[in-house]
Amino acid sequence: QAQLVEFGGGLVQAGGALNLSCAASGFRFRINLMGWYRQAPGTQRELVATTGRYGADNYAESVQGRFTVSRDYGNNVVHLQMNTLQPGDTGVYFCYATAGPDSEEYWGPGTQVTVSL
Repeated sequence: QAQLVEFGGGLVQAGGALNLSCAASGFRFRINLMGWYRQAPGTQRELVATTGRYGADNYAESVQGRFTVSRDYGNNVVHLQMNTLQPGDTGVYFCYATAGPDSEEYWGPGTQVTVSL
């Protein structure tokens, strides 16, 4: 069964850094897109960053220049390096992937990131 598992959330002070990782396993089809979304309390889930198989990276404007998404294709792992974190980055971060000819969507259970002043 296909699954995504996130690692690396936690509590950090403003200005600090965290690295998130997500490992994919059990996929029948090739994974196309991998990346991250986040959701703060009382808000909708929003895109953070994604990386496509052919090198196209997409970032939310709010994280551009501070976050970097990268992918290990051999091990089906995607990373999110988050620098200069701000309280507004607080939320649950979800790993995201699409796979197969129909680009079926998959989500991880989420990992909490809390940025304090």
